[in-house]
Amino acid sequence: MSLRGSCLCTKIAYQISGDIIGINYCHCEKCRKASGSAFATSAAVNLKDFAIINGREYLKSYPSSTNKNRYFCNHCGSPIYSEFKNLSTIYIRLGTLDDDPVKRPEVHIHTGVKACWHDITDELPQLNEDEGLQF
Repeated sequence: MSLRGSCLCTKIAYQISGDIIGINYCHCEKCRKASGSAFATSAAVNLKDFAIINGREYLKSYPSSTNKNRYFCNHCGSPIYSEFKNLSTIYIRLGTLDDDPVKRPEVHIHTGVKACWHDITDELPQLNEDEGLQF
């Protein structure tokens, strides 16, 4: 499977050459602020399967915590992916995909700190943190 994605202004384009490992809705404060929404939807992907194919010069990062960098387009501001130090997976922002990932979200994480104005109305599992994730 091969998936393509891009930022809002299309200056950055990327390709995923392997399978998506899993998809989650993250409700933590940092993801809410980075997305400007009640949660961020992210897909775990093996780092070896991910490649920026255009616009690397527009890709900038921000160290949002001690062990995590968030990558975004410095022209349009689109969040592209997050990378944790010492992990072989990254987390793609699902909204930047141009193709159908086939898989669908599997779990809500960090629901213990979710936005008070948002109600989760689906039947997906809800984890207060992110422990127990299989991806």
